[in-house]
Amino acid sequence: MNFPFGIIILILSIIGYWLSWRSFSMQKKYFAVFLLVFIGLILRVYLASDFYLHSWDERYHALVAKNMLGHPFIPTLYENPIFPYLPEDWSGNHIWLHKQPMSLWTIALSFSCFGTNEIALRLPSILMSTFGIFATYKVARHFFSAQVGFIATFLFSINGLIIELTSGRVATDHIDITFMFFILLGVWMALEFGKRKKVIFNVLCGVFIGAAILTKWLPGLIVIPIWIGAMRYYRSFSTKYYVLHFLLLLSVIAVVALPWQMYIHYAFPQEAIWEAQYNRKHLTSALEGQSAPFYYYFEKVRLIFGEMMLLALAFLAIVSWKKRKNPKFWIFAIWIFIPIVFFSFAATKMQGYIMIAAPAIFIIGAYYWEYLKWNKHKLKFKWLASIIMVLIIALPIRYTIERLKPFDQSERNPAWVVQLKQLGQETTGQNGILLNTSHPIEAMFYTNLTAYERLPDQDVLDSLIDRGYSIYINDGENVSSAILDNNNYRIVSIDER
Repeated sequence: MNFPFGIIILILSIIGYWLSWRSFSMQKKYFAVFLLVFIGLILRVYLASDFYLHSWDERYHALVAKNMLGHPFIPTLYENPIFPYLPEDWSGNHIWLHKQPMSLWTIALSFSCFGTNEIALRLPSILMSTFGIFATYKVARHFFSAQVGFIATFLFSINGLIIELTSGRVATDHIDITFMFFILLGVWMALEFGKRKKVIFNVLCGVFIGAAILTKWLPGLIVIPIWIGAMRYYRSFSTKYYVLHFLLLLSVIAVVALPWQMYIHYAFPQEAIWEAQYNRKHLTSALEGQSAPFYYYFEKVRLIFGEMMLLALAFLAIVSWKKRKNPKFWIFAIWIFIPIVFFSFAATKMQGYIMIAAPAIFIIGAYYWEYLKWNKHKLKFKWLASIIMVLIIALPIRYTIERLKPFDQSERNPAWVVQLKQLGQETTGQNGILLNTSHPIEAMFYTNLTAYERLPDQDVLDSLIDRGYSIYINDGENVSSAILDNNNYRIVSIDER
Protein backbone atom coordinates (compact mmCIF):
# COMPACT_ATOMS: atom_id res chain seq x y z
CA MET A 1 0.00 0.00 0.00
CA ASN A 2 1.06 3.59 -0.68
CA PHE A 3 0.00 5.40 2.49
CA PRO A 4 2.85 4.95 5.04
CA PHE A 5 5.61 5.38 2.44
CA GLY A 6 3.97 8.53 1.14
CA ILE A 7 4.05 10.13 4.58
CA ILE A 8 7.71 9.16 5.07
CA ILE A 9 8.69 10.58 1.67
CA LEU A 10 6.79 13.80 2.39
CA ILE A 11 8.57 14.28 5.73
CA LEU A 12 12.00 13.51 4.23
CA SER A 13 11.33 15.96 1.42
CA ILE A 14 10.36 18.75 3.79
CA ILE A 15 13.53 18.19 5.83
CA GLY A 16 15.70 17.97 2.71
CA TYR A 17 14.34 21.13 1.13
CA TRP A 18 14.64 23.03 4.41
CA LEU A 19 18.29 21.95 4.71
CA SER A 20 18.85 23.03 1.12
CA TRP A 21 17.45 26.53 1.71
CA ARG A 22 19.47 26.73 4.91
CA SER A 23 22.66 25.68 3.13
CA PHE A 24 22.13 28.20 0.36
CA SER A 25 21.68 31.01 2.90
CA MET A 26 25.03 29.97 4.38
CA GLN A 27 26.67 30.30 0.93
CA LYS A 28 27.04 26.53 0.48
CA LYS A 29 25.55 26.90 -2.97
CA TYR A 30 26.53 23.71 -4.72
CA PHE A 31 25.72 21.60 -1.68
CA ALA A 32 22.30 23.28 -1.58
CA VAL A 33 21.76 22.47 -5.26
CA PHE A 34 22.93 18.89 -4.66
CA LEU A 35 20.23 18.53 -1.98
CA LEU A 36 17.59 19.82 -4.41
CA VAL A 37 18.71 17.29 -7.00
CA PHE A 38 18.82 14.46 -4.45
CA ILE A 39 15.36 15.14 -3.00
CA GLY A 40 14.03 15.54 -6.54
CA LEU A 41 15.43 12.08 -7.30
CA ILE A 42 13.71 10.62 -4.23
CA LEU A 43 10.35 12.09 -5.28
CA ARG A 44 10.75 10.68 -8.79
CA VAL A 45 11.69 7.20 -7.58
CA TYR A 46 8.79 7.24 -5.12
CA LEU A 47 6.14 8.08 -7.71
CA ALA A 48 7.72 5.77 -10.31
CA SER A 49 7.48 2.76 -7.98
CA ASP A 50 4.18 1.49 -9.36
CA PHE A 51 4.56 -2.17 -10.28
CA TYR A 52 2.21 -2.06 -13.24
CA LEU A 53 2.02 -0.29 -16.59
CA HIS A 54 -0.12 2.82 -16.64
CA SER A 55 -3.10 2.78 -18.93
CA TRP A 56 -2.24 5.85 -20.98
CA ASP A 57 0.72 5.93 -23.34
CA GLU A 58 3.20 4.17 -21.09
CA ARG A 59 2.02 0.62 -21.84
CA TYR A 60 2.55 1.12 -25.58
CA HIS A 61 5.99 2.64 -25.12
CA ALA A 62 6.95 -0.20 -22.78
CA LEU A 63 5.86 -2.94 -25.19
CA VAL A 64 7.51 -1.39 -28.26
CA ALA A 65 10.75 -0.87 -26.32
CA LYS A 66 10.65 -4.48 -25.13
CA ASN A 67 10.23 -5.70 -28.71
CA MET A 68 13.08 -3.46 -29.88
CA LEU A 69 15.50 -5.41 -27.70
CA GLY A 70 15.70 -7.98 -30.46
CA HIS A 71 15.65 -5.53 -33.38
CA PRO A 72 16.32 -1.90 -32.37
CA PHE A 73 15.65 -0.56 -35.88
CA ILE A 74 12.32 -2.34 -36.36
CA PRO A 75 9.83 -0.88 -33.86
CA THR A 76 6.89 -3.25 -33.40
CA LEU A 77 3.80 -3.25 -31.20
CA TYR A 78 2.33 -6.68 -32.02
CA GLU A 79 5.53 -8.63 -32.51
CA ASN A 80 3.72 -11.59 -34.09
CA PRO A 81 0.24 -10.46 -35.17
CA ILE A 82 -2.17 -13.35 -35.56
CA PHE A 83 -5.31 -11.59 -36.74
CA PRO A 84 -5.58 -8.95 -39.50
CA TYR A 85 -4.82 -5.37 -38.47
CA LEU A 86 -4.86 -1.87 -39.90
CA PRO A 87 -1.33 -0.48 -40.43
CA GLU A 88 -2.57 3.00 -39.48
CA ASP A 89 -4.02 1.82 -36.14
CA TRP A 90 -1.17 2.71 -33.77
CA SER A 91 -2.93 0.96 -30.86
CA GLY A 92 -3.06 -2.43 -32.58
CA ASN A 93 -0.70 -2.63 -35.55
CA HIS A 94 2.62 -4.37 -36.22
CA ILE A 95 5.20 -1.77 -37.32
CA TRP A 96 4.91 1.05 -34.79
CA LEU A 97 6.07 4.48 -35.97
CA HIS A 98 3.66 6.51 -33.87
CA LYS A 99 6.61 8.08 -32.04
CA GLN A 100 10.17 8.84 -33.02
CA PRO A 101 12.57 6.20 -31.60
CA MET A 102 14.95 8.02 -29.22
CA SER A 103 12.93 7.59 -26.03
CA LEU A 104 12.14 3.98 -26.97
CA TRP A 105 15.84 3.30 -27.51
CA THR A 106 16.71 4.64 -24.06
CA ILE A 107 14.05 2.40 -22.49
CA ALA A 108 15.24 -0.63 -24.48
CA LEU A 109 18.81 0.06 -23.33
CA SER A 110 17.59 0.19 -19.74
CA PHE A 111 15.76 -3.12 -20.25
CA SER A 112 18.92 -4.72 -21.60
CA CYS A 113 20.86 -3.59 -18.51
CA PHE A 114 18.32 -4.06 -15.73
CA GLY A 115 15.71 -6.48 -17.06
CA THR A 116 12.25 -5.99 -18.52
CA ASN A 117 10.39 -4.47 -15.58
CA GLU A 118 8.56 -1.32 -14.56
CA ILE A 119 11.46 0.38 -12.76
CA ALA A 120 13.83 -0.18 -15.69
CA LEU A 121 11.10 1.25 -17.94
CA ARG A 122 11.06 4.51 -15.97
CA LEU A 123 14.75 4.69 -15.11
CA PRO A 124 15.78 6.77 -18.17
CA SER A 125 13.09 9.34 -17.36
CA ILE A 126 14.12 9.36 -13.70
CA LEU A 127 17.75 10.02 -14.63
CA MET A 128 16.97 12.60 -17.32
CA SER A 129 14.49 14.63 -15.28
CA THR A 130 16.82 14.50 -12.26
CA PHE A 131 19.83 15.71 -14.26
CA GLY A 132 17.55 18.34 -15.76
CA ILE A 133 17.31 19.90 -12.29
CA PHE A 134 21.05 20.58 -12.28
CA ALA A 135 21.08 21.65 -15.95
CA THR A 136 18.43 24.25 -15.17
CA TYR A 137 20.68 25.68 -12.47
CA LYS A 138 23.57 25.97 -14.94
CA VAL A 139 21.43 27.73 -17.57
CA ALA A 140 20.01 30.15 -14.99
CA ARG A 141 23.50 30.97 -13.70
CA HIS A 142 24.62 31.82 -17.23
CA PHE A 143 22.24 34.79 -17.42
CA PHE A 144 21.23 35.66 -13.88
CA SER A 145 22.38 35.05 -10.33
CA ALA A 146 23.03 32.04 -8.14
CA GLN A 147 19.82 32.85 -6.29
CA VAL A 148 17.78 32.77 -9.49
CA GLY A 149 19.43 29.47 -10.35
CA PHE A 150 18.66 28.04 -6.92
CA ILE A 151 14.98 29.01 -6.98
CA ALA A 152 14.56 27.77 -10.56
CA THR A 153 16.21 24.50 -9.55
CA PHE A 154 13.84 24.17 -6.60
CA LEU A 155 10.82 24.75 -8.83
CA PHE A 156 12.05 22.11 -11.29
CA SER A 157 12.78 19.66 -8.48
CA ILE A 158 9.26 19.79 -7.04
CA ASN A 159 7.20 20.23 -10.19
CA GLY A 160 4.32 17.79 -9.94
CA LEU A 161 3.66 17.26 -13.65
CA ILE A 162 7.32 16.55 -14.43
CA ILE A 163 7.35 13.98 -11.62
CA GLU A 164 4.13 12.45 -12.95
CA LEU A 165 5.47 12.29 -16.50
CA THR A 166 8.64 10.67 -15.16
CA SER A 167 6.55 8.00 -13.45
CA GLY A 168 4.45 7.32 -16.56
CA ARG A 169 1.21 8.16 -14.77
CA VAL A 170 -0.03 10.69 -17.33
CA ALA A 171 -0.22 10.80 -21.12
CA THR A 172 2.90 11.48 -23.23
CA ASP A 173 5.01 10.36 -20.21
CA HIS A 174 8.58 9.37 -21.08
CA ILE A 175 8.48 10.90 -24.56
CA ASP A 176 7.95 14.41 -23.19
CA ILE A 177 10.58 13.96 -20.46
CA THR A 178 13.14 12.87 -23.05
CA PHE A 179 12.15 15.73 -25.35
CA MET A 180 12.41 18.35 -22.61
CA PHE A 181 15.76 16.88 -21.54
CA PHE A 182 17.41 17.13 -24.96
CA ILE A 183 16.00 20.62 -25.58
CA LEU A 184 17.44 21.74 -22.23
CA LEU A 185 20.83 20.18 -22.99
CA GLY A 186 20.81 21.80 -26.43
CA VAL A 187 20.22 25.23 -24.89
CA TRP A 188 22.90 24.63 -22.27
CA MET A 189 25.46 23.63 -24.91
CA ALA A 190 24.55 26.65 -27.06
CA LEU A 191 25.30 28.90 -24.09
CA GLU A 192 28.56 27.08 -23.34
CA PHE A 193 29.60 27.43 -26.98
CA GLY A 194 28.84 31.13 -27.04
CA LYS A 195 30.73 31.71 -23.80
CA ARG A 196 33.75 29.43 -24.23
CA LYS A 197 34.07 29.42 -28.04
CA LYS A 198 34.94 25.70 -28.14
CA VAL A 199 33.70 23.76 -31.16
CA ILE A 200 32.88 20.67 -29.09
CA PHE A 201 29.99 22.52 -27.45
CA ASN A 202 28.55 23.45 -30.85
CA VAL A 203 28.81 19.83 -31.96
CA LEU A 204 27.12 18.66 -28.76
CA CYS A 205 24.40 21.27 -29.27
CA GLY A 206 23.73 19.81 -32.73
CA VAL A 207 23.74 16.27 -31.34
CA PHE A 208 21.17 17.18 -28.69
CA ILE A 209 18.95 19.01 -31.18
CA GLY A 210 19.11 15.96 -33.43
CA ALA A 211 18.23 13.74 -30.47
CA ALA A 212 15.27 16.01 -29.68
CA ILE A 213 14.05 15.65 -33.27
CA LEU A 214 14.42 11.87 -32.92
CA THR A 215 12.21 12.13 -29.84
CA LYS A 216 9.34 14.34 -30.95
CA TRP A 217 10.15 15.64 -34.41
CA LEU A 218 10.46 19.24 -35.62
CA PRO A 219 9.59 21.23 -32.46
CA GLY A 220 13.13 20.26 -31.42
CA LEU A 221 14.36 22.95 -33.80
CA ILE A 222 13.32 25.58 -31.26
CA VAL A 223 16.92 25.49 -30.00
CA ILE A 224 18.16 27.06 -33.24
CA PRO A 225 16.76 30.58 -32.63
CA ILE A 226 17.98 30.27 -29.04
CA TRP A 227 21.45 29.41 -30.43
CA ILE A 228 21.30 32.54 -32.57
CA GLY A 229 20.32 34.61 -29.53
CA ALA A 230 23.18 33.12 -27.52
CA MET A 231 25.68 34.06 -30.23
CA ARG A 232 24.38 37.62 -30.24
CA TYR A 233 24.46 37.78 -26.45
CA TYR A 234 28.07 36.67 -26.18
CA ARG A 235 29.18 38.33 -29.46
CA SER A 236 31.41 35.34 -29.96
CA PHE A 237 32.47 35.41 -33.59
CA SER A 238 32.94 37.45 -36.70
CA THR A 239 30.26 37.10 -39.37
CA LYS A 240 32.35 34.58 -41.30
CA TYR A 241 32.90 32.28 -38.34
CA TYR A 242 29.31 32.75 -37.21
CA VAL A 243 28.07 31.43 -40.58
CA LEU A 244 30.57 28.55 -40.58
CA HIS A 245 29.58 27.41 -37.09
CA PHE A 246 25.91 27.76 -37.92
CA LEU A 247 26.41 25.49 -40.94
CA LEU A 248 28.32 23.06 -38.72
CA LEU A 249 25.38 23.04 -36.30
CA LEU A 250 22.89 22.29 -39.10
CA SER A 251 25.18 19.58 -40.48
CA VAL A 252 25.39 17.79 -37.14
CA ILE A 253 21.61 17.99 -36.71
CA ALA A 254 21.11 16.49 -40.18
CA VAL A 255 23.61 13.68 -39.55
CA VAL A 256 21.85 12.73 -36.31
CA ALA A 257 18.18 13.14 -37.29
CA LEU A 258 17.81 12.52 -41.03
CA PRO A 259 19.00 8.90 -41.42
CA TRP A 260 16.08 7.56 -39.40
CA GLN A 261 13.54 9.52 -41.45
CA MET A 262 15.05 8.23 -44.69
CA TYR A 263 15.24 4.69 -43.35
CA ILE A 264 11.61 4.38 -42.24
CA HIS A 265 10.31 5.79 -45.53
CA TYR A 266 12.37 3.16 -47.34
CA ALA A 267 11.73 0.21 -45.02
CA PHE A 268 8.13 0.94 -43.94
CA PRO A 269 6.71 3.36 -46.53
CA GLN A 270 3.02 2.75 -45.79
CA GLU A 271 3.34 3.33 -42.06
CA ALA A 272 5.80 6.22 -42.44
CA ILE A 273 3.59 8.12 -44.88
CA TRP A 274 0.53 7.56 -42.73
CA GLU A 275 2.27 8.80 -39.57
CA ALA A 276 3.59 11.89 -41.38
CA GLN A 277 0.05 12.71 -42.49
CA TYR A 278 -1.28 11.96 -39.00
CA ASN A 279 1.26 14.33 -37.43
CA ARG A 280 0.14 17.14 -39.73
CA LYS A 281 -3.47 16.50 -38.77
CA HIS A 282 -2.66 17.60 -35.21
CA LEU A 283 -2.61 21.15 -36.55
CA THR A 284 -6.03 21.03 -38.23
CA SER A 285 -8.04 18.37 -36.39
CA ALA A 286 -8.65 17.63 -32.72
CA LEU A 287 -7.38 14.05 -32.74
CA GLU A 288 -8.49 11.47 -30.17
CA GLY A 289 -10.85 13.98 -28.59
CA GLN A 290 -8.04 16.34 -27.51
CA SER A 291 -9.81 19.60 -28.30
CA ALA A 292 -9.62 22.72 -26.16
CA PRO A 293 -10.08 26.51 -26.49
CA PHE A 294 -7.29 28.80 -27.72
CA TYR A 295 -6.34 29.89 -24.18
CA TYR A 296 -5.85 26.25 -23.06
CA TYR A 297 -2.08 26.50 -22.55
CA PHE A 298 -2.27 29.72 -20.56
CA GLU A 299 -4.70 27.92 -18.29
CA LYS A 300 -2.27 25.00 -18.10
CA VAL A 301 0.56 27.32 -17.12
CA ARG A 302 -1.55 28.29 -14.13
CA LEU A 303 -2.21 24.67 -13.15
CA ILE A 304 1.23 23.21 -13.93
CA PHE A 305 3.48 25.99 -12.64
CA GLY A 306 1.25 28.05 -10.34
CA GLU A 307 -0.92 31.11 -10.90
CA MET A 308 1.91 33.56 -10.25
CA MET A 309 3.76 32.26 -13.30
CA LEU A 310 1.24 34.08 -15.48
CA LEU A 311 2.45 37.30 -13.86
CA ALA A 312 6.04 36.23 -14.45
CA LEU A 313 5.34 35.62 -18.15
CA ALA A 314 3.66 39.02 -18.45
CA PHE A 315 6.72 40.50 -16.75
CA LEU A 316 8.97 38.72 -19.29
CA ALA A 317 6.95 40.12 -22.20
CA ILE A 318 7.28 43.67 -20.86
CA VAL A 319 11.00 43.35 -20.09
CA SER A 320 11.70 41.74 -23.50
CA TRP A 321 10.11 44.73 -25.21
CA LYS A 322 11.71 47.39 -23.02
CA LYS A 323 15.13 45.74 -23.31
CA ARG A 324 14.69 44.47 -26.84
CA LYS A 325 18.33 45.09 -27.67
CA ASN A 326 19.34 42.59 -24.98
CA PRO A 327 19.18 39.05 -26.44
CA LYS A 328 19.08 37.54 -22.95
CA PHE A 329 15.38 38.17 -22.47
CA TRP A 330 14.50 37.31 -26.05
CA ILE A 331 16.09 33.90 -25.59
CA PHE A 332 13.60 33.13 -22.83
CA ALA A 333 10.72 34.76 -24.71
CA ILE A 334 11.44 32.50 -27.69
CA TRP A 335 11.83 29.43 -25.49
CA ILE A 336 8.52 30.02 -23.72
CA PHE A 337 6.16 31.85 -26.05
CA ILE A 338 6.86 30.06 -29.33
CA PRO A 339 5.66 26.66 -28.01
CA ILE A 340 2.70 28.19 -26.20
CA VAL A 341 1.53 30.26 -29.18
CA PHE A 342 2.28 27.60 -31.80
CA PHE A 343 0.44 24.82 -29.98
CA SER A 344 -2.40 27.21 -29.13
CA PHE A 345 -3.13 27.46 -32.86
CA ALA A 346 -2.97 23.67 -33.28
CA ALA A 347 -6.33 21.92 -33.07
CA THR A 348 -5.05 19.01 -30.96
CA LYS A 349 -4.04 20.16 -27.49
CA MET A 350 -2.34 18.22 -24.69
CA GLN A 351 -0.69 19.58 -21.57
CA GLY A 352 2.62 17.85 -22.24
CA TYR A 353 3.21 19.80 -25.45
CA ILE A 354 4.50 22.89 -23.62
CA MET A 355 6.79 21.05 -21.23
CA ILE A 356 9.78 21.83 -23.46
CA ALA A 357 9.41 25.37 -22.10
CA ALA A 358 9.28 24.25 -18.45
CA PRO A 359 12.94 24.98 -17.55
CA ALA A 360 12.64 28.49 -19.03
CA ILE A 361 9.41 29.11 -17.09
CA PHE A 362 11.12 28.06 -13.86
CA ILE A 363 14.02 30.42 -14.57
CA ILE A 364 11.80 33.39 -15.42
CA GLY A 365 9.64 32.71 -12.37
CA ALA A 366 12.79 32.73 -10.24
CA TYR A 367 14.05 35.91 -11.90
CA TYR A 368 10.68 37.59 -11.25
CA TRP A 369 10.94 36.50 -7.60
CA GLU A 370 14.40 38.08 -7.29
CA TYR A 371 13.24 41.23 -9.09
CA LEU A 372 10.43 41.66 -6.55
CA LYS A 373 12.85 41.04 -3.69
CA TRP A 374 15.22 43.82 -4.74
CA ASN A 375 12.61 46.30 -5.99
CA LYS A 376 9.61 45.97 -3.70
CA HIS A 377 10.78 48.97 -1.66
CA LYS A 378 10.04 51.07 -4.76
CA LEU A 379 6.46 49.82 -4.95
CA LYS A 380 3.49 51.50 -3.32
CA PHE A 381 2.08 48.20 -2.05
CA LYS A 382 5.13 46.39 -0.69
CA TRP A 383 2.93 43.80 1.00
CA LEU A 384 1.53 42.75 -2.39
CA ALA A 385 5.01 42.04 -3.72
CA SER A 386 5.73 39.95 -0.63
CA ILE A 387 2.55 37.94 -1.13
CA ILE A 388 3.44 37.28 -4.79
CA MET A 389 6.92 36.11 -3.75
CA VAL A 390 5.42 33.66 -1.26
CA LEU A 391 2.89 32.37 -3.78
CA ILE A 392 5.54 31.81 -6.49
CA ILE A 393 6.99 29.20 -4.13
CA ALA A 394 3.90 28.03 -2.22
CA LEU A 395 1.49 27.32 -5.09
CA PRO A 396 3.81 24.86 -6.90
CA ILE A 397 4.35 23.06 -3.58
CA ARG A 398 0.60 22.70 -3.17
CA TYR A 399 0.15 21.31 -6.69
CA THR A 400 3.04 18.92 -6.18
CA ILE A 401 1.47 17.44 -3.06
CA GLU A 402 -1.81 17.03 -4.95
CA ARG A 403 -0.03 15.08 -7.71
CA LEU A 404 2.15 13.03 -5.38
CA LYS A 405 -0.92 11.91 -3.41
CA PRO A 406 1.10 10.92 -0.32
CA PHE A 407 -2.08 10.01 1.59
CA ASP A 408 -3.43 7.77 -1.17
CA GLN A 409 -4.07 4.15 -0.17
CA SER A 410 -4.36 2.63 -3.65
CA GLU A 411 -2.63 -0.63 -4.53
CA ARG A 412 0.71 -0.23 -6.33
CA ASN A 413 1.07 -3.93 -7.19
CA PRO A 414 -2.41 -5.00 -8.36
CA ALA A 415 -3.46 -8.64 -8.46
CA TRP A 416 -4.01 -8.77 -12.23
CA VAL A 417 -0.40 -7.78 -12.86
CA VAL A 418 0.86 -10.44 -10.44
CA GLN A 419 -1.28 -12.99 -12.28
CA LEU A 420 0.02 -11.91 -15.68
CA LYS A 421 3.62 -12.14 -14.48
CA GLN A 422 2.95 -15.64 -13.17
CA LEU A 423 1.39 -16.60 -16.49
CA GLY A 424 4.48 -15.26 -18.23
CA GLN A 425 6.70 -17.55 -16.17
CA GLU A 426 4.50 -20.55 -16.92
CA THR A 427 4.38 -19.96 -20.69
CA THR A 428 8.03 -19.15 -21.41
CA GLY A 429 9.05 -20.38 -24.83
CA GLN A 430 5.54 -21.29 -25.96
CA ASN A 431 3.97 -20.22 -29.23
CA GLY A 432 0.87 -19.03 -27.44
CA ILE A 433 -2.09 -16.68 -27.70
CA LEU A 434 -4.01 -15.09 -24.83
CA LEU A 435 -7.59 -14.19 -25.67
CA ASN A 436 -10.45 -12.41 -23.95
CA THR A 437 -8.23 -10.07 -21.92
CA SER A 438 -9.00 -6.41 -21.32
CA HIS A 439 -5.24 -5.71 -20.99
CA PRO A 440 -3.72 -7.15 -24.19
CA ILE A 441 -0.83 -4.65 -24.38
CA GLU A 442 0.17 -5.23 -20.76
CA ALA A 443 -0.22 -9.01 -21.24
CA MET A 444 2.26 -8.97 -24.13
CA PHE A 445 4.71 -6.99 -22.01
CA TYR A 446 4.56 -9.36 -19.03
CA THR A 447 4.41 -12.54 -21.12
CA ASN A 448 5.63 -13.75 -24.50
CA LEU A 449 2.09 -14.48 -25.59
CA THR A 450 0.29 -12.62 -28.35
CA ALA A 451 -2.77 -11.15 -26.65
CA TYR A 452 -6.12 -9.90 -27.89
CA GLU A 453 -9.21 -8.49 -26.26
CA ARG A 454 -11.47 -10.40 -28.63
CA LEU A 455 -12.64 -14.00 -28.32
CA PRO A 456 -13.03 -15.53 -31.82
CA ASP A 457 -15.55 -18.13 -32.90
CA GLN A 458 -14.98 -21.82 -32.27
CA ASP A 459 -13.85 -22.56 -35.82
CA VAL A 460 -11.18 -19.82 -35.62
CA LEU A 461 -9.93 -21.25 -32.33
CA ASP A 462 -9.72 -24.71 -33.86
CA SER A 463 -7.76 -23.38 -36.83
CA LEU A 464 -5.28 -21.76 -34.45
CA ILE A 465 -4.81 -25.10 -32.70
CA ASP A 466 -4.19 -26.75 -36.07
CA ARG A 467 -1.51 -24.12 -36.78
CA GLY A 468 0.35 -25.12 -33.63
CA TYR A 469 -0.65 -22.32 -31.25
CA SER A 470 -1.26 -22.86 -27.55
CA ILE A 471 -4.54 -21.14 -26.71
CA TYR A 472 -5.04 -19.39 -23.36
CA ILE A 473 -8.48 -17.92 -22.68
CA ASN A 474 -9.23 -15.60 -19.81
CA ASP A 475 -12.35 -16.72 -17.97
CA GLY A 476 -15.35 -14.41 -18.20
CA GLU A 477 -19.07 -14.16 -18.78
CA ASN A 478 -18.70 -14.47 -22.56
CA VAL A 479 -16.81 -17.79 -22.36
CA SER A 480 -19.19 -20.56 -23.33
CA SER A 481 -19.43 -23.95 -21.66
CA ALA A 482 -18.20 -25.57 -24.90
CA ILE A 483 -14.94 -23.64 -24.60
CA LEU A 484 -14.66 -24.36 -20.87
CA ASP A 485 -15.06 -28.10 -21.54
CA ASN A 486 -12.59 -28.18 -24.44
CA ASN A 487 -9.26 -29.63 -23.33
CA ASN A 488 -7.46 -28.00 -26.25
CA TYR A 489 -7.70 -24.64 -24.49
CA ARG A 490 -6.27 -23.58 -21.20
CA ILE A 491 -8.61 -21.42 -19.15
CA VAL A 492 -6.90 -18.82 -16.96
CA SER A 493 -8.42 -16.48 -14.40
CA ILE A 494 -7.00 -12.96 -14.41
CA ASP A 495 -8.79 -10.52 -12.12
CA GLU A 496 -8.86 -7.49 -14.43
CA ARG A 497 -11.13 -5.26 -12.37
